[in-house]
Amino acid sequence: MTADVHEGAVEEEQTDVCVVGAGPAGLTLALLLLRSGLRVTVVEKSRSHQREFRGEILQPGAMRILDRLGVLEGARERGCHEHRRFRLMEQDRVLLDIDYRSLPAPYDHLLSIPQSHLLTQLLLSCAEFTTFRYVDGCRVTDLLHDDRGRVTGITGDGYTCRAAVVVGADGRFSKVRRLAGIAAGRTEAFDQDVLWFKLRGDRAADGHDVRVFRGSGSSPVLVYGSWPDRVQIGWTLPHKGYQAVVRGGLGHVKQQLAKAVPAYAELIDDQITSLRDLSLLDVFSGRAERWATDGLVLIGDAAHTHSPIGAQGINLAVQDAVVLHPILVEAVRLCDTSAAFLSRFEETRAPDIEAMMRLQGMQSKAMLSTGAFATKVRPRLAAVVRHTPLYRRILRTIAYGNPSIRVAEELFVA
Repeated sequence: MTADVHEGAVEEEQTDVCVVGAGPAGLTLALLLLRSGLRVTVVEKSRSHQREFRGEILQPGAMRILDRLGVLEGARERGCHEHRRFRLMEQDRVLLDIDYRSLPAPYDHLLSIPQSHLLTQLLLSCAEFTTFRYVDGCRVTDLLHDDRGRVTGITGDGYTCRAAVVVGADGRFSKVRRLAGIAAGRTEAFDQDVLWFKLRGDRAADGHDVRVFRGSGSSPVLVYGSWPDRVQIGWTLPHKGYQAVVRGGLGHVKQQLAKAVPAYAELIDDQITSLRDLSLLDVFSGRAERWATDGLVLIGDAAHTHSPIGAQGINLAVQDAVVLHPILVEAVRLCDTSAAFLSRFEETRAPDIEAMMRLQGMQSKAMLSTGAFATKVRPRLAAVVRHTPLYRRILRTIAYGNPSIRVAEELFVA
């Protein structure tokens, strides 16, 4: 069920779980809870998810869960690209070749899929339940509390939702987290920003690889085919270095981009007509000081923020939902939504998140570091790692995260 909140309207409802944020984490969690017999309301500030998202890559771990929930096939049918390998290139040399085809089928690839395709399918699956309500175009302005200080719901734009528990799934700049007085725990671990843009044309769909290019004298660039006939490019820059680049004007920016990815120089010259065609991503990591308070729990980027390195955003978000699902079902049924009970989520999930943050830090140093020493050591180190058990271990961690995470289907009701 979908509802619009109109200016001047006053509306109030009661539900079991109010999820703020209709991204992959929030909607996957909503579907799991609905299948477990709970009433769920999802509140989203945007009126449409038919917009550009940076996160498009699905790792095998997320694919396996989404397939289990019956949403992957429908999302794929809307359009996607399979990518077989991740390659780190230095000029004309392949430094690191991670072949996903060595993983068990059917999840032996990366999947580039517009996030709107995934969100549409998740929403359609949620809408099959009469206990579901979707409220879009609603900006949360405050949290409701009882006389003991426990969070009991949200309010915003003339709408009030009272719930046994509120889930903050509203991203890296979470309003729910801020309203709850929980510090974001931001760290500048990567010292990089990423300038994102898409190009269209026949060459955009070339190859079946996700590639990182390192050229002489230029910053590393991420390149992969994006549906339907686009190429997604992410140009890394020193943290807060974009202003120095842009001072030279649009022509200078295009010149630098063409130097970084010369194969796309002509498309860049033709299609980048304004700085508005470029989107700057402030890269940082962070872990909220706590993920739960009485009546409220944080999930996904609201709880822990990651670099785009390794394409872990959707993977971690979907797995978060799977881990939190049984905890919330039990909390609602026992009428215990205390911080102590909800903190089981952080206690269970934090080791996985810490491990991924460490791995991303290692990936960042391996791929983005510069200087003569790094240039000499990187090819040799990559060649050695490729033929050791460490390679398989790293691949499985990147692909699956924690491979033991499984959907608690025993909680589903008819």
